[in-house]
Amino acid sequence: MNTEKVTARRLTAEEVSDLGPQDRIFVSAEAEGLPLDCYAPAFLTKPGKNFEGGSFVARTVFGEEIHVLPDNAEEAGVWAADKGGEEIEVLQSAGVLLNLALFVPGGSEGSLDSLYSAAREAFGAGVVQRWSEDVAAVPDVKVDLYEEPARARKGANGQNRDRRALDIYPTRVRFLEPSEGWKFVVEPHKEIVDDTPTI
Repeated sequence: MNTEKVTARRLTAEEVSDLGPQDRIFVSAEAEGLPLDCYAPAFLTKPGKNFEGGSFVARTVFGEEIHVLPDNAEEAGVWAADKGGEEIEVLQSAGVLLNLALFVPGGSEGSLDSLYSAAREAFGAGVVQRWSEDVAAVPDVKVDLYEEPARARKGANGQNRDRRALDIYPTRVRFLEPSEGWKFVVEPHKEIVDDTPTI
C-alpha cells in the first residue's frame, strides 16, 4: 500500500460547513467498504452548508462515498492540508483501473493470449488480470460520431452538431457517454476531402 505523509489539521463541523465541493480534504480511506488505517484525498459531494444534522458526505478520489461526523472523537474526521498541523498517512492514487474493450483484427484465441501475455510482461504478472471476457465478432467498419442537443429545435439544420470523434468503431460507441444535455448521432464514416485549392 503506497502512502505519503501529509501535514494536515482536523476540521470542526463548523469549518467543514464553510467548504465547497472544490475544496480538497482528507477522510478515512476505504476500499470496497473495508476501512484502511490511513486517509484518502476527497471532496464534499455538495456545499457543506447544504448538509443537515452535522453529517457530511465526501467522495474520495477512488470513488468511495464516506459519511463523516467531524466532531465525533471516535471517528477519523475530516482533515485539510495545513503546515501548522500534524502528519497523517494519505493513500496515494498511483494506480489506474482500465476497463478495456479491445478490437483485434482477425482475432483468434492465440492472438488474444499473445496480447494478454504481452500486457503481463509490460506491467507485471500480478498487475494485469482478466476479470471477464466477452469475445464477439464485430464488423471491421468505422462510423462518425457526433453530439447534438438532446432537444433540438424543429427545422434546425444541424448547425449545432459537434464532431466528437472520427474513425471510431461502432463497438466503442456503447462505452462512451454523451455530454449532459446532448445525445449521440452515429453515421457511416465519410472521408473528409479537402478541396482547398493549392498553389
